[in-house]
Amino acid sequence: MIDGKSILAIIPARGGSKGVKRKNIRDLAGKPLIAWTIDEAKKSKYIDKLILSSEDDEIISIAKKYGCEVPFVRPKNLAEDDTPGIETVLHAIEMVDNYQYIVLLQPTSPLRTVDDIDGCIEYCITRQANACVTICEANHSPYWMYNLGEDKKMLPILQEKENFYRRQALPTVYQLNGAVYIAEKNYLIEKKNFVTDETIGYVMPQNRSVDIDNEMDFKFVENILSF
Repeated sequence: MIDGKSILAIIPARGGSKGVKRKNIRDLAGKPLIAWTIDEAKKSKYIDKLILSSEDDEIISIAKKYGCEVPFVRPKNLAEDDTPGIETVLHAIEMVDNYQYIVLLQPTSPLRTVDDIDGCIEYCITRQANACVTICEANHSPYWMYNLGEDKKMLPILQEKENFYRRQALPTVYQLNGAVYIAEKNYLIEKKNFVTDETIGYVMPQNRSVDIDNEMDFKFVENILSF
């Protein structure tokens, strides 16, 4: 709890995954991928309740082993490849009510620390924001990105009058890193999205912002955590 606001944290983890098979429970530097998120979330001084949303018996068993509550089993129809992530969150809110703010912690961000989690929560609550998400400086600038026209001519994504020829001169831009999402419960239910025109961004360093999506990401993080 923070400033009298109660916090429910949800870890979504379905059994199917395309980029990395059984990704959420695959061993990563000595423990299952999902355990890295559970362990950091349990250290939070603000999260009142930490739960898992999953349809998979093995994931549920492992999450319980690491101290995460599993108050329900997610319906199979909310664990399909094309299921919108927000539907999983809204279902969890229905199942576990009476919390004022909802935090989403995806297990694919194992480098995220409790300082990132609590920092994002503090940033949202102290600024009385309806929603806040973690971001990091983008690896690739949209000022150097193009579409190709039918004639294969380069068409800038951003129509800027100024041309930026040096990386040092590029404006700083940010991207979602997928590590922490937080929103006021009723606002989230109404908007059905953590990212709206009222969402504020909490900046995280790039070295903790890896979101595991494929084998290359997995190996990269494994190398970092093995040192």
